[in-house]
Amino acid sequence: MVTIIVELMGGLGLFLAGMNMMSHGIEKVAGSKLRSILEAFTKNRFLGLLVGLFFTAVIQSSSAATSMAVSFVNSGLMNLSQASGIILGANIGTTVTALLVAFKLSAVAPIFVLVGAIMCNFFKEPMVKKSGEIVLGFGILFMGISAMSSAMGQLRDMQFVIDFLANFTNPILGVLLGLVITSVVQSSSVTVSILVVMASQGLVDLRICMFVILGCNIGACTSALLTAFSGGKNAKRTALIHLLFNVFGTVLMFVLLLVAGDFIENIIIAIAGGGTDSGTLGRQIAYTHFLFKVFQVIVFYPFMNWIIKLTYVIVPGEDGVPKESENQFVSHFISDTLPDPTVAVYVAVKEMERMAYMAFNNLNLAVDCLIDVDEDGANQVFETEKYINYLNTEINNYLIKINQNAIPLGDANKIAAYFHVNGDIERIGDHARDIAEMIPTFKERNLSFSKQSIEELKEMMGAVNVTLEESLKMFVSGDESYMDSILKNEEKIDRYEKVLQDAHIDRLKHGVCSARAGVYFADVISSLERVGDHATNIAFALRKTEADGQKGD
Repeated sequence: MVTIIVELMGGLGLFLAGMNMMSHGIEKVAGSKLRSILEAFTKNRFLGLLVGLFFTAVIQSSSAATSMAVSFVNSGLMNLSQASGIILGANIGTTVTALLVAFKLSAVAPIFVLVGAIMCNFFKEPMVKKSGEIVLGFGILFMGISAMSSAMGQLRDMQFVIDFLANFTNPILGVLLGLVITSVVQSSSVTVSILVVMASQGLVDLRICMFVILGCNIGACTSALLTAFSGGKNAKRTALIHLLFNVFGTVLMFVLLLVAGDFIENIIIAIAGGGTDSGTLGRQIAYTHFLFKVFQVIVFYPFMNWIIKLTYVIVPGEDGVPKESENQFVSHFISDTLPDPTVAVYVAVKEMERMAYMAFNNLNLAVDCLIDVDEDGANQVFETEKYINYLNTEINNYLIKINQNAIPLGDANKIAAYFHVNGDIERIGDHARDIAEMIPTFKERNLSFSKQSIEELKEMMGAVNVTLEESLKMFVSGDESYMDSILKNEEKIDRYEKVLQDAHIDRLKHGVCSARAGVYFADVISSLERVGDHATNIAFALRKTEADGQKGD
């Protein structure tokens, strides 16, 4: 008996290790692409459902999909309605693992292990090595299934095991068993796959497995609940959507099984294939998991808005954006708790985007205040500059943290560029401060720019603003259609500096403007030219990283 238990534990260990290796490998290789799909196609709930289904089927983990949805909502990148679609799809996508197990791929598992091991150990290219982890994980997963199946085959010869399982018919205990096991392993796929293996050895029947599967539905919510625990109210509501949907679905199916269990069982047998042999029974359990999930989604899809409203009753109050108190700055997207690795970099980009607009607006305020000689406005520029410096430090620290964790390869390759972009944004803020620092002198010495100088300055500022806006859009979205316009505007800004410097010297010769004010005018247009350079750096930071990566290849 001890030997059998050891074999079972070893098989389960291989299964869990293989699933985690495969899931993490896929996240490392394709996480950034999957995240882009998740972001682009969750504009409505139905598309979110399809994407959640696809995402979960690919990475073999509904926990990862729902945890990612929680991270998106917690960071303000997705609303609850969009997240609910992902959760619905994840509930269906999680059935894929058990379906694969039911079709017995264990015979070819050693081939996958060999190929994956070769890719991991004999290739230097990171993408190939990580892809090898996926293949190796897939093989290890099914070797674990094979080991568990072999151990469970020996249990058939033990009468006390057969008697115990034969008497295990209490529906409530079945639900509790599924809930507990799934909460511990944090994967309904694992629990249902074990049921499939047990059924393939003739140890359990279909009816009690149905109730265990219902318990798995609730236990599968553990990961999302743990992820949401340290998040904001909307993160908690997202996890509650997952929990409430699965609880309501479990209650509905529990009642239907008690009332019409024979009818439901006959439907599943008809769909999965008749017969009472062990292989067929394993398929029936996998199909049960799939059909239950699909049925629950169909039934509760029209009522998701009500479920969302119920989460507001359970978790009252507004989440909102963190508010700054006196002498205290806050970040709106990043936090001390790291989000799901697949969205970690995306969160940093959103915070940098916010910081960039803060710096751009501060630059415009500084120029306007200099023209109007507004000391109160200058003080506002200085306060905002402190905020920008705070965000610069917070983002740098956050980038260091996520770079030390397992994030998708595509994202890891961009970290260096993000550091540079963060620095360029901070330098734009510094130029705004430098311009604002001229204002007290203007006030003290009663200086001002000539009307012509002001008009020229505004024209140059207009070109700078266009470049800043387009550069940030190119950086955030990756849309290279802005490239030509950015380059043309950068040339225009360079020409502005030369032309305005020459025009300024000409005005000095003719005594049109003050020599003292003229010195500051030259400094301002030089600062704006450098801002244009920083904007161009922001636009091309990721493109340069990709080019360097290709050279390295």
